[in-house]
Amino acid sequence: MRYAFFVSSSNERLLVVGGMRRIPIAKQGLPYILGSTVLLILLLFLGWTSLTVLALILAILVINFFRDPARSIPQEDHAVLSPADGKVIFVGPTFEDRFLEKEALKISIFMSIFDVHVNRIPCAGEVERIHYEKGTFFAANLDKASQDNEHNAVVLRTPDGEHIVFVQIAGLIARRIDCWVKPGDLVQRGERFGMIRFGSRLDVFVPIDSRLEVSKGQRVKAGESILCYHPVKG
Repeated sequence: MRYAFFVSSSNERLLVVGGMRRIPIAKQGLPYILGSTVLLILLLFLGWTSLTVLALILAILVINFFRDPARSIPQEDHAVLSPADGKVIFVGPTFEDRFLEKEALKISIFMSIFDVHVNRIPCAGEVERIHYEKGTFFAANLDKASQDNEHNAVVLRTPDGEHIVFVQIAGLIARRIDCWVKPGDLVQRGERFGMIRFGSRLDVFVPIDSRLEVSKGQRVKAGESILCYHPVKG
């Protein structure tokens, strides 16, 4: 069976192809996958059985972490999709004082190291602002992580003039936030826009009168699960 690596034209992901079977992998994981594979081969060559088994487990975990599966993107009007895979750990009203400067609904999603970590755009619109801020590295499921941890916020203006903010937040283990969009970009719902490496959190802020479709404790998928419907103007 033949194996090959292909980088997509969008420069966002890598496809690992084996015969007729395709396993989508985020291209940002290539150095980690190659490194763990080289280590596995080296230990296997040296005949160190116990360490080889550990290296095999490590390689599997790394490949699993950087997987980037295809998603069926809902096309319902005014739907706001989850930007991340994971568990909803907070849903409720809050005052968003940094970007919206008004009351908003906040939806927080925690990603464990076993979740897909490629992030997707919640709804179509124009990227108005991106704000990156260094910070600490508390556990991402703690409330203070939203304010204190290293984070990257994307402010999006929808075609009907609503503003939605989604914030990539580093966690206890996460040490790298990737964001592939920039101010002025026109983006589509479900489009890949970044990832956070090794466990993290996404906070989403939507208009206060949005109709919620999720609750605390629910599991969601990036680009597939509908978090809410933002209000229709007029």
